[in-house]
Amino acid sequence: MRFRFNPAHLFALPAAGLLVLFLLYPFLDVLRFSTWDWSGLSEPKPVGLQNYRDILSDPDFGRSLVTTLVLALLTLPPFIVLSVLLALALDGQRYERAIKALLFLPGLVTLGGASVAWYTLFSPEYGALASLLPIPRWDQEVFWALVLIALFTLWRHIGYGVLVVSARLKGIPRALLEAAAVDGASPAEAFRYITLPLLRPAITFLVVIGTVLSLQSYSAVFLLTRGGPFGGTRVLGYYLYETGFENFRLGYAAAVTVIILLLTLFFALAQARLLRGGEHE
Repeated sequence: MRFRFNPAHLFALPAAGLLVLFLLYPFLDVLRFSTWDWSGLSEPKPVGLQNYRDILSDPDFGRSLVTTLVLALLTLPPFIVLSVLLALALDGQRYERAIKALLFLPGLVTLGGASVAWYTLFSPEYGALASLLPIPRWDQEVFWALVLIALFTLWRHIGYGVLVVSARLKGIPRALLEAAAVDGASPAEAFRYITLPLLRPAITFLVVIGTVLSLQSYSAVFLLTRGGPFGGTRVLGYYLYETGFENFRLGYAAAVTVIILLLTLFFALAQARLLRGGEHE
């Protein structure tokens, strides 16, 4: 049997080494830290699984998890629905590319600059819109603070969702829709039985990505509300930051990181399997 040289073999070992270096090793290091009682300054003390047991009985962690799920419910369904509706409305229109570029533009703005702009516009006391519109007191009411973060998240990411759905929409053969119209199908029926099933892979992708972003949300909360008012917007990411870098419980924060990773994987895999299962029905 003759050996055939493949140049790709030269890159296989370095690629595997990079994978271990940048993905596996940091994760194993976090697992190691999660078994310590460590402030980052003192000597670490091995405590086994005590940090994980403390998390399960920590009411602050439970409240942060509930807040994260509420924020996901406020953000994810509108993100999916608006992405699909806007992509359908723009498909084939004269100014389709220009409008898509405008929708995608907020995602290119630096997060810090975007947060400052939103705070300046929507501050209930001195915001630029406060003199024109009744701005709810989101700095004092938890519900409106969550709504503000959800709207900010939609504003930044809706352009990406539209591009994903639109790319899939362009791949749907027009012949299928024309044949359905010839057979007497209404536009609503064509959307339900042809367009929507063929958009399912794009929707599945957006649901999984949106869930991951929701469970790992931190930046918008940190820049706009700092977990307030009254801790009502303390999502898991912000709880992790407080625990590790304000309370100096780095071992406990590492355990929280592992829990967040496991929750993210669970929800992402469950949603992907559920949506993919619908493709075969």
